[in-house]
Formats: sequence, structure tokens, C-alpha cells
Amino acid sequence: MNLRDLVAPATTAFLTVEVQDGVVGEHSVIPDLARAAEPVLPRIAALAAAARLLGMPVVHCTVDSRPDGRGGNRNARLFTGLVGAAAGELSPVRAKPVRPATVHASIGAKDGDFVMGRLHGVSPMTGTSLDAVLRNQGISTIVATGVSVNVAVLGLSFEAVNHGYQLVIPRDAVAGVDDDYVQMVFRRTLSLLATLTTTDALLEAWAVGPG
Repeated sequence: MNLRDLVAPATTAFLTVEVQDGVVGEHSVIPDLARAAEPVLPRIAALAAAARLLGMPVVHCTVDSRPDGRGGNRNARLFTGLVGAAAGELSPVRAKPVRPATVHASIGAKDGDFVMGRLHGVSPMTGTSLDAVLRNQGISTIVATGVSVNVAVLGLSFEAVNHGYQLVIPRDAVAGVDDDYVQMVFRRTLSLLATLTTTDALLEAWAVGPG
């Protein structure tokens, strides 16, 4: 199947993953990830705008938290106040994530968009209505963008395939740390699960033109 048919607007949803204040941007609790994400934000914004123009569902998958932490995970080092800063390194979280989650201003949650938060888990289909919401709209293809290739985007990829979706990832609209690791994940794992493409190729397939 060619890309144009695969991402036909009638059966495709556009997702952003954890593109939210506290994860990306100047107030990120993971500074290395925020730096890696900075160049991809304009591409995500361009794709989101194109998807809205074509009437496609735009879904912002966010991670939420309660001030008291209740309902969240405690079963991995990721949830104990430490995050991976680079391969083999850990660094302290600078601040608590914002609740309720706010989609980063460079993309924004526009009228008609879905914002689907989760209190637990490390990927967007765990403990959310994402699968049902997509199926109720006749969606068979997911275009995934955002962060991080290390955890949430990778987790979504497995979930999307397990739930029977076609998955499309524009490589220049996702980010993770560090670059060597991200490239290896694409080469050894994501290339086996998803159709890999670029922002400009998607815009062309949607007949919107390159960004």
C-alpha cells in the first residue's frame, strides 16, 4: 500500500504523544528530552494543522498526575523521581508535572481536538479510551508524533500493532535521548512495526504541500 492510501484522511488519526508542558518546552522536568524535542515541535504543529484542515481526528495523548500522586505507578525507576538523561545516566526531576496537563503552546489543543490523559502506565492506550475513540470513528491508521522514542512512543507502537492498527511514524516529528540510541531503536525495532516516513512526505500525501 502506498503512503497516500495508507494515510487517507477518512481512516487516519493524528496523535501527539506527551507534547505537553512539563515534558517538552522550557519547564520540562526532563531537560535533555526537551532539547531533543525542540526542533520537532514545528513539524508536529504543521502536521496537526494539516490533519485538522482535512477533518482528521487530532488526539493529544498526555500524562497526568495528581498533586498527591495517588493512582500513579510506583513500580519502575521512572516513577521514583529519576529519569534517564542519557545512556547509562540518571538525573533528578526538576519539578512535578503539571496537572491538568496542558498541550504545548506551539501545537495547542484546538476546538475539535481530543485531549486524552492517563494517570498511570507509560504509553497512551493503557487505561484510556483511546482505542475505543479511534474505532468509533472508523480509524485504521495512526500517525504518531511526539516523545519519547525511549518510552511512550515505543510503547504506543507495540499497542497500536497489538490492537490491529496500521502505524505511521514521521521520523523527524518524534524525539528521544540520546541520538545514537534513538537511531538504533528505529533501525532495530520501529522499522519492524511502523511505516517510517517524514513530515514533508506526509504533507505531500495529504496534498497540503511541504512545510
